[in-house]
Amino acid sequence: MCLAVPAEVMSIEDGVATCRVDQGQTTIRASLMLLPETPAPGEFLIVHAGFALRVLDRGQAEESIRLMRRTACPAPDAQAEG
Repeated sequence: MCLAVPAEVMSIEDGVATCRVDQGQTTIRASLMLLPETPAPGEFLIVHAGFALRVLDRGQAEESIRLMRRTACPAPDAQAEG
């Protein structure tokens, strides 16, 4: 299963073809070819399979990241209950 993940644009490279996005401690390249406009560094994107699908506002991105981390790494109390 693949997930679309929120990622912050760190820089734009190769004109409008690709960008670098940061997902916590990982840096990946994402194609911008599906976006109508080139995002600016500091904006957030939703990225799936190497393609930026849309621009997110910071609040949406931070909430999505928080929920993904909570799902991937539940609190120790939650693990003991299960």
